[in-house]
Amino acid sequence: MELGIYTFVENTPDAETGERAHPADRVELLMEEVELADKLGLDVFAIGEHHREEYVSSAPGVLLAAAAARTQNIKLSSAVTVLGSDDPVRVYQQFSTLDLLSKGRAEIMVGRGSFVESFPLFGYDLQDYEELFNEKLELLLKLQDNPTITWEGKHRSSINNRGVFPQPYKDKIPVWRAVGGTPKSAHQAGVNGMPMALAIIGGYPEQFKQMADIHRRAAKENGHAVPELSINSHGFIADTSQEAADTAFPAFKTVMDKLGEERGWPPMSRDQFDASITLRGANVVGSPQDIIDKIMFQHDIFGHDRFLLQMSVGSIPREKLLRSIELFATEVAPVIREKIG
Repeated sequence: MELGIYTFVENTPDAETGERAHPADRVELLMEEVELADKLGLDVFAIGEHHREEYVSSAPGVLLAAAAARTQNIKLSSAVTVLGSDDPVRVYQQFSTLDLLSKGRAEIMVGRGSFVESFPLFGYDLQDYEELFNEKLELLLKLQDNPTITWEGKHRSSINNRGVFPQPYKDKIPVWRAVGGTPKSAHQAGVNGMPMALAIIGGYPEQFKQMADIHRRAAKENGHAVPELSINSHGFIADTSQEAADTAFPAFKTVMDKLGEERGWPPMSRDQFDASITLRGANVVGSPQDIIDKIMFQHDIFGHDRFLLQMSVGSIPREKLLRSIELFATEVAPVIREKIG
């Protein structure tokens, strides 16, 4: 199993002081995170895209390029690229360039995104939300097949026998499909033979098993080998279960309460949070042994090939965030690799 980290480079106000870090300082911490993850042998580091004040990740390709210059082995992915409000040709060019910089370590994870700010920002109509994504995904996948492309769609100008350069370091950049709780999306990922990243950030993991089953069945029915599956979850690791919960809760609450104000749900209570970090809960928070138990519990359900953990759901103090990465790489990863391979 591959193990890694994903982040949206959260820069929420500190739960105690109410102060927000300067974006330059937050980006420098991000580089420390990815350097440490690479040095300690984690497999993947992924940066997602948001266009909101509380995140410093509107341009993941730029941040990943900086990470490529400071790492040697770790795979570098988006998490996700909001493809419906982007241009597939530019996405392909950016990640081909990243692939050259990193000598073949680039990946693209595409999805609709959990926020919609990018659509009006870049002049797209939310009425076309699903149609935009499907059309642009079709173009992105076609770009992998030939450096010269002819293409015609509804929401983007046509391309008539044009070359798209540079080409990547390796033959094809892996393109993953990020999916939340929509069976249709899982089915489409399988139809395309795409590896799928399944986000489990609420509810119970076993509720999502049907998504993995739909994905694999659709791939098989359309003549594809079984695609890879990643489970992506919120979490945090500390030396003890109590320390992990006490550190993570204020940061989680800051984020979830902000979303609750916008989307109409009540503030997060400590009881709710504590329930979410039990073995069957969605959040992967605890001691190294807690995390091992939870990954193995979920592997019995999904048989997945990759697990990515978002450790910075809200602003976590620098030393504790880096310690979480260290524990993941040195105490969790070796056990998981020995148990699963």
